[in-house]
Amino acid sequence: MPRARAVPAAVMAARCVRVVRHNLPALALSLRSSPRLLCTATKQENNGQNLEEDVGQDEQKTDLPSAEKTLLEEKAKLEEQLKETTEKYKRALADTENLRQRSQKLVEEAKLYGIQGFCKDLLEVADVLEKATQCVPKEEISDDNPHLKNLYEGLVMTEVQIQKVFRKHGLLRLNPVGAKFDPYEHEALFHTPVEGKEPGMVALVNKVGYKLHGRTLRPALVGVVKAA
Repeated sequence: MPRARAVPAAVMAARCVRVVRHNLPALALSLRSSPRLLCTATKQENNGQNLEEDVGQDEQKTDLPSAEKTLLEEKAKLEEQLKETTEKYKRALADTENLRQRSQKLVEEAKLYGIQGFCKDLLEVADVLEKATQCVPKEEISDDNPHLKNLYEGLVMTEVQIQKVFRKHGLLRLNPVGAKFDPYEHEALFHTPVEGKEPGMVALVNKVGYKLHGRTLRPALVGVVKAA
């Protein structure tokens, strides 16, 4: 069987006071005949009221620390949740900003290099025009041969115009004769000793290169000087 819980003495006294109050009408007549007994009963009633008040105050004092402890625990939990939520929010903001910057960079690169394939195809046209003008003998270009002269001048004008269009769209010609060999812009076809030139310099350009907005679109095909 479960054990009976012990009742505090203060609580027992309060219960007794309630019983006395319940029986006060019955005791009123007997108390009238004895003033001393009436005074004693009044004191007991007052003591009972004070005892009830003390018991209530003790119970409130006992409950206050427990409630305060619960509130402190809830506060600590909420602060921890707020801290975690703030950290997640900051990480989400950082990820969003990184994604925005990457997307913006991709869009800008697409604008700059979206014509890359088209430019590569036009380079072949520019190469043909250059070869055509180089193949015409200079001594044949005279007023005695007006048809050849007009054709040559037309090819030169076309070549000049196409180079202007290339520069307008960020496509620059690379003709590195006499420059230092750069593996990012040049492609070495051969190495040969050349008198009067330092090793590592470009001695001959077999095919010019091109750069699109600073990015090598086609490396120049060159011959490089080597030590004798």
